[in-house]
Amino acid sequence: MKKLDQLNFDNTFSRLPDIFHSRLNPTPLPHSYLVSFNASAAELINLDVTEAERADFADYFIGNRLLPGSEPLSMLYAGHQFGSFVSQLGDGRAILLGEIKNSNGEYWDIQLKGAGITPFSRNGDGRAVLRSSIREYLCSEAMHGLGIPTSRALCIVGSDAEVYRETIESAAVVTRLSPSHVRFGSFEVFAYRDQHEPIALLADYVIAKHFPDISDAPDKYLRFLNEVITRTASLMAQWQAVGFAHGVMNTDNMSILGLTFDYGPFGFMETYDPGFICNHSDHGGRYAFDQQPQIGLWNLACLAQALTPIIAVEEAQEALENYEPTYFEHYTELMGKKLGLTNVTKEDASLVTPLLEMMRASQLDYTNLFRSLGLFKFAPDERSSELRDQFVDRAAFDAWADVYRTRLQSEPGTDEERKARMDKVNPKYILRNSMAQSAIALAERERDFSEVDRLLALLSRPFDEQPEMEDYAAPAPDWARHVVVSCSS
Repeated sequence: MKKLDQLNFDNTFSRLPDIFHSRLNPTPLPHSYLVSFNASAAELINLDVTEAERADFADYFIGNRLLPGSEPLSMLYAGHQFGSFVSQLGDGRAILLGEIKNSNGEYWDIQLKGAGITPFSRNGDGRAVLRSSIREYLCSEAMHGLGIPTSRALCIVGSDAEVYRETIESAAVVTRLSPSHVRFGSFEVFAYRDQHEPIALLADYVIAKHFPDISDAPDKYLRFLNEVITRTASLMAQWQAVGFAHGVMNTDNMSILGLTFDYGPFGFMETYDPGFICNHSDHGGRYAFDQQPQIGLWNLACLAQALTPIIAVEEAQEALENYEPTYFEHYTELMGKKLGLTNVTKEDASLVTPLLEMMRASQLDYTNLFRSLGLFKFAPDERSSELRDQFVDRAAFDAWADVYRTRLQSEPGTDEERKARMDKVNPKYILRNSMAQSAIALAERERDFSEVDRLLALLSRPFDEQPEMEDYAAPAPDWARHVVVSCSS
């Protein structure tokens, strides 16, 4: 493991022409202090975890000192925001320090979010607040624990500096790790400018770094688009299966590698509601939970349009037609596994749809219901009243259970073996807004970050029974209904 001054930087993105980025250093913040450090993420960049104990550690990860070998920059991109195109966005409060190549040959961007004003800040202050930093830190690690592709979070560093949002809050910087921060909007900006050479140059860069097996293919750009389509379809299926809503699925927030990132007004759906809107700023429900798969395709169409200078329009359109079947294949497989099925077929969708409708009608907790479904017994005389009694229409559940039981006849193993399979895919713990808010309140009120660390540990093992943490699996308390997250979160 390496010390801070030994990290192996190899800054490939900074070697692209200046048209892709602007070079600048983070703006220092006074009175820095470490909020939380994630040892698991530190392993990704071969960082010795004892380095977090250094007196100057916080200064490196709030922008007061530069890591040796870093070449700070902010990235240029455009994007469709709530359906409307904005021709220039870019990193308005994030600064990419560089890329670290670890001992496995993997590259990890290391980015400070909230590091100060950049040329792309558009009258913003370039800062993030402690509240939003804690939310991103916890959610990115929660998603990783769930096995969903995501950026990672190394640490949060706070400051006594004041930042104005709806009220006066304290500043903070979250250090984000990701294989890449290139996004759909990174291509859109050059398509809008009718600059075709940068589109090809950026595509070549991404392909060489992340899809080297297609680098020499004569149709490499089309294959690249197909890869992005497949990854995005898979990601959307994983979001839907676990009940995650991103909240701001603008094209500038869509990863070219099919990762979840740019966490803002996200939310894990609690009571099952397909129209769940997690973003208080989303007045029209464009990014409601049940709209996410469709928006994924819409955003891919924007990317495909941006790539038409290097891909034939007809080929791009044909590639987009693969999205829906790919999405439904992944979603059906994931939902079948949540039901304990080992050989999932497309016909198994007929089990999922009525179950979800009964959950909606009974206003059941999405995560807890699927977890408790592991208690389902195959033998008719061993029905679990605890499971059945959760449903308002018990007769409807009985009818569904009979169909489910018939389907299970073709599955191997015992009830206990099926429950073990289901517990590996149906989490017991998710990051509920009430949990994040409790950690934020304690941090803001008393500068006590113990709940942040407690949740970090809990959410790293979301499928495990953790008896001492049982209360965190309960539905949110009534006060949590009043927790509002928006685009400022």
